[in-house]
Amino acid sequence: MRKFYARRRLSVLAAVIGLATMTGLFNAPTAAAALPTPVSAATARSYLASLTVATEDRTGYNRDLFPHWITISGACNTRETVLKRDGSNVVTDSACASTSGSWYSQYDGATWTAASDLDIDHLVPLAEAWDSGADSWTTSRRQAFANDLTRPQLIAVTDNVNQAKGDQDPATWMPSRTAYRCTYVRAWVQVKYYYGLSVDSAEKSALTNYLSAC
Repeated sequence: MRKFYARRRLSVLAAVIGLATMTGLFNAPTAAAALPTPVSAATARSYLASLTVATEDRTGYNRDLFPHWITISGACNTRETVLKRDGSNVVTDSACASTSGSWYSQYDGATWTAASDLDIDHLVPLAEAWDSGADSWTTSRRQAFANDLTRPQLIAVTDNVNQAKGDQDPATWMPSRTAYRCTYVRAWVQVKYYYGLSVDSAEKSALTNYLSAC
C-alpha cells in the first residue's frame, strides 16, 4: 500500500511539473541577451522630459545612408559581434560566422540554436532616427549609430519579430514579453537622449505611460 501511494505521489508530481513546463512556469532562458544595461527608470524619466517633441519627417530616408554592418574586430562585423555577445556557448568559424550556440530572444521569449533565426535589431530603428533628427547628421555619425555597441541599441532577437516591429516606435509596437518592456523603454529613451533625437507626441505619451510602471 505504501508503494502504491508513493507511486501515486510521484505520478501527481510528474503531472504538475509537466503542466508547469507547458505553461512556462519552469521555463528559464537558456541564453540571455547581453544588451548594455540601460539607465534607471528615474533617469529615463528625466531624460524623456528633456527631449524635444516634434513632428516626424521621413523625407529623403534611405537605409543605405546608415552604413552597417561594419568590421569590429578581425573578421567579425557588428552582426557577428552581437551574436557572440548575446548568445551562450557560441562557436564561430574562421570567418566569424556563428556555427553553433543558443540565443534567447528577449522580445518574445523564444530560444534558438541557429544564428539564421535571429536578426540584430536596432532598438531605435534607423528610419525612426532619421525621422527624429538623423537626417541632418554626417554619414560617420549615422554609421556610429547603426553600429553602436556601447549604448543599449543593438540586440539579437527572433527574426520575424524584428521584421514585424519594422520602423515602429513604442506608441505602436512593444515586445510581446511584458517582462522586458521596462528595459526596452529605458533603453529607447537613453539612445534618443544620447543622440539628441526628438520624440513625437504619441511616442512621448507611450513612453511616459510605460516608464510610470517601471
